[in-house]
Amino acid sequence: MNKKQLDAVSKSIRSLSMDAIQKAQSGHPGLPLGCAELASLLYGEIMQHNPANPLWINRDRFVLSAGHGSMLLYAILHLSGYNLSLDDIKNFRQLGSKTPGHPEWGYTEGVDVTTGPLGQGLAMAVGMAIAETMLASKFNTEKTKFIDHYTYVLLGEGCLMEGVTSEASSLAGHLGLGKLIAFYDENRISIDGSTDLTFTEDIQKRYEAYGWQVLSGSMYDYEEIAALVAEAKKDSRPSFIMLKSTIGKHAPTVEGLAAAHGAPLGKEGIQKAKEVLGIHPDESFYVDPEAYSYFAEKKALFEKNYTQWQDDFALWAKENPDLKKEWDAYFNEDELSFDQVDLPIFSVGDSLATRASSGKALTALADSFKNIVGGSADLQGPNLTSIKGSEDYAKDNHGGRYIRYGIREFAMASISNGIQIHGGFRAFCATFLVFSDYARPALRLSALMKLPVLYIFTHDSIFVGEDGPTHQPIEMLASLRAIPNMRLLRPGDAEETVEAWKIAMNHKIGPTALVLTRQNIAVYEKDDPDWKESIKMGAYVVKNTETEPDITILATGSEVSLALDALKISKNKNVRVLSVLDRELFLAQDALLQETLIGKARRVITVEAGSKMGWEGLASSKEDAFHLDSFGESAPGPIVAEHFSFTKEALASCIDRD
Repeated sequence: MNKKQLDAVSKSIRSLSMDAIQKAQSGHPGLPLGCAELASLLYGEIMQHNPANPLWINRDRFVLSAGHGSMLLYAILHLSGYNLSLDDIKNFRQLGSKTPGHPEWGYTEGVDVTTGPLGQGLAMAVGMAIAETMLASKFNTEKTKFIDHYTYVLLGEGCLMEGVTSEASSLAGHLGLGKLIAFYDENRISIDGSTDLTFTEDIQKRYEAYGWQVLSGSMYDYEEIAALVAEAKKDSRPSFIMLKSTIGKHAPTVEGLAAAHGAPLGKEGIQKAKEVLGIHPDESFYVDPEAYSYFAEKKALFEKNYTQWQDDFALWAKENPDLKKEWDAYFNEDELSFDQVDLPIFSVGDSLATRASSGKALTALADSFKNIVGGSADLQGPNLTSIKGSEDYAKDNHGGRYIRYGIREFAMASISNGIQIHGGFRAFCATFLVFSDYARPALRLSALMKLPVLYIFTHDSIFVGEDGPTHQPIEMLASLRAIPNMRLLRPGDAEETVEAWKIAMNHKIGPTALVLTRQNIAVYEKDDPDWKESIKMGAYVVKNTETEPDITILATGSEVSLALDALKISKNKNVRVLSVLDRELFLAQDALLQETLIGKARRVITVEAGSKMGWEGLASSKEDAFHLDSFGESAPGPIVAEHFSFTKEALASCIDRD
């Protein structure tokens, strides 16, 4: 360890960070100035990585959970040799740059995950650590352990105050994730001032209670930090390393103050900081030549380690051809074929909840695609998400595929993001639709990063019944559809549920929400003989008319059956019914296809047991929007439906209205 060279790297991180933030007139200098030594040591001496191959599967992951300090990450990525130029640094926070305000997955080589919403970084790191153990358990052999890496996290007080951190840390301790190492930037400052204003808990005792190893030291002692990491690696528990630090270190005008957190230092502040650092005041974006030299020397070592890993992997592949075939299947990016999958088959008249048919489909898919992993928030029975024939993932069983998340919806979704972004797995998680709100910030990050996480949401309407309005979703469908890149599928019967699963499995550019019923629904006849292809467009004709329809009904989920039942008592026999599995996809189709499906109907009625928000442009009039815009009531489902006039009789009256 060459302290002089590491000091050169730390000085350069501070220089680049404060100048980039000053040039942008926007940003957060406090953390980059305060944590430069840690970044230098991690990327120079501790982490297993190779800037020339930033997606190496066996690299150590680094998650900047305190994502507002993004310049710390950009500066060390530039210095250590990733594809991030000095011009990119100078373009900080500008449109189209590789250096956005907070780290963004897919924008910048070396950024392992999108962070910024505080706390979620740690939770996603838990998912990454789980994924590492799963891959190691599945593919490592006694002779060759080619999956062997750590997940490092840097977090601050803001992350620790967010509830998702508590959820995720509790589960990480329970699972004994020994390759998860979190560094706490202990500067005791938040935006409003000292954390004494709001945050005085004993953090050490808190993490000890979670089942973590807790260590402490100084942010500015390289040897001490290295020793703490070495000690952490000897323990089977996740490690929480508390590093006392000073926000805005070496910037005299803001050092130790809340003012360092979220604003440029200003001309005077920059000048004084450069005086302290020994940088000429007129020199912008200064990099100490020794910093570049240090990482130029490291380049050969990085490449040597990576080449050795490639050789080990090649030997493993040669000696374990069956495992290599499975490895390739885990990392397959091609469209999946379901020809060899023993998917459930249903017949017209079969009556079962779509959550039940979903459970059968999940079992069949998981039997064929061994990299499907996940679980539910203490609702395995109600969600019907067990993976039959598979064991639970646990502290002493990393080969399990079912994760018992406990009642931790937010952490569950964030951890699923971490598993998915790690690579090798298709992550799913489940809860009741009404509790999607608890997971919503993580759903948003799934969509933002375009991660194909599978969300299973059951108990999808007032037909939940007796649990009452707290458990009866009204606005959640509209809420989820409002998230860009989020695909929401609401199948109408068991057959559609199987097709929805196939669509979801082949959707690779964002998350999918499968929204499912608690109550039984009969499988209905489908007039479109090619409906399994047509449904891929978002909607298809369930019941057709001999001539152009007078009325077309657009229904989703259980309300398709409601519409079909209403037609049996309606006076109007010239009504077409569409099952709209994916409303947003249907709306994205060209006008001709939409017109072909809807026909030349004089009226269009939309039917969904939820808010009419988003349907207004499809229904012919306000009266033709057959929806619910108030909270539910506590009673058996049919009685609740009767109370709200959400029945086949009421819909038939709507159809028959002149």
